[in-house]
Amino acid sequence: MAQRIVVVGGGQLGLEFAHRISKKLHPGEAQVTVVDPRSNMTYQSFLPEAAAGSIEPRHAVIPLRRVLRRCRVVGGTVTRISHADRMVSVQPLIGPPRELPYDQLVVCPGGITRTAPVPGLAEEAVGFQSIGEAIWLRNRVLERLDVAAATTDHAVRDRALTFVFVGGGYAGVEAVAELEDMARDAIRYYPELTLAQMRWVLVEMADRIMPEVDLDLAQYTARELGMRGLDVRLSCQLESCVDGHVVLSDGTEFDCDTIVWTAGLKPSPMLRDTDLPLDRRGRVVCNARLQVVADGMPLPGVWSAGDSAAVPDLTSPDPTALCGPTAQHAVRQARTLAHNVLATLRGGAPVEYRHAYVGSVASLGLHKGVAQVYGVKVRGWPAWFMHRSYHMTRIPTLNRKVRVIADWTLALVLSRETVALGELHEPRQRFERAASGGSTGAAGS
Repeated sequence: MAQRIVVVGGGQLGLEFAHRISKKLHPGEAQVTVVDPRSNMTYQSFLPEAAAGSIEPRHAVIPLRRVLRRCRVVGGTVTRISHADRMVSVQPLIGPPRELPYDQLVVCPGGITRTAPVPGLAEEAVGFQSIGEAIWLRNRVLERLDVAAATTDHAVRDRALTFVFVGGGYAGVEAVAELEDMARDAIRYYPELTLAQMRWVLVEMADRIMPEVDLDLAQYTARELGMRGLDVRLSCQLESCVDGHVVLSDGTEFDCDTIVWTAGLKPSPMLRDTDLPLDRRGRVVCNARLQVVADGMPLPGVWSAGDSAAVPDLTSPDPTALCGPTAQHAVRQARTLAHNVLATLRGGAPVEYRHAYVGSVASLGLHKGVAQVYGVKVRGWPAWFMHRSYHMTRIPTLNRKVRVIADWTLALVLSRETVALGELHEPRQRFERAASGGSTGAAGS
């Protein structure tokens, strides 16, 4: 009888695992089912470039059904996991709940944005973890330039041209750098505005940005951003943003229309509705073989990895160290998972996951970047080229590689598109006004 393999989560790790193991399974050996509410996987590292218009947003996502042709894809949200019954409860996008029995379970739901109890945050801020948020943010920045150019009210203009990013890790630094670079290009077409009128603020509670690299490289990045006019606030926190009035812990206050929260991830809250062992941070407890562990013993038939898993880092001298929630680990853990689950199905022994951190690469806008790979530190254009080269090797499928390369090639000879398509977020608004007898705007628009 074919084994039933259920994968909870179709993110980078889930997609990579399902794709690899499905290619190696013999006919009739097992059926792989992937459960995710989205029909595609977002390549997170390309979100800043997608937001800045360097990459077509559709090219930063990979359709699950197209890639996982040997698998079954269930569109829905996992509401409960009962390993005692070997059952996954799923709420489909539409319709009644359903139950999926399994023989082997791979739990990789990823993480969600980690927020803080800041007054006004839920009402005023936006995250930066999905392609939808990236598109919205691009449109928002360009729309604010239009608002600022049209108004004669200095307070409205200052508010529209102020952009705040909270979180100085790689995600926050890349997001603010790429979007500022895009706005710098776009503002050339606004004779009413000047570069000096834009205000970009990066708020980080630690005494440095980019903890993923050495301090000297982080300081270099902060200086580079400062030379471009960005206001980098270290050892500082967002205390309030009610109605867009930003209050920082250093006493600074100002009004702002755009607040972006990039202050890290936390494990999926779905894990609380399972009988799997969790650590104090809500991550699934695993051993180095990526098996879920309870009371020091692996649970048969259940595996985990990725952002929501506490996986020991065997390359660290600290015996309590865990693998970080990075794409670098996710891709490699997926390979080990596929090997181990397949070995278990065929009576073999699983192997331990071991990967020394290679380093990090980051884009700071077109032709600007920083990188630290195998201890070698690179700055400027070479680092930007390394960033693109590295991620080109990591994005899944030849189809997406070709499309992204085409985007980059066209950008070498054509100027960047700086068009806001804000109506994408409320497409029925114009029709609703027309149907209710209201004005739809200027004739011919």
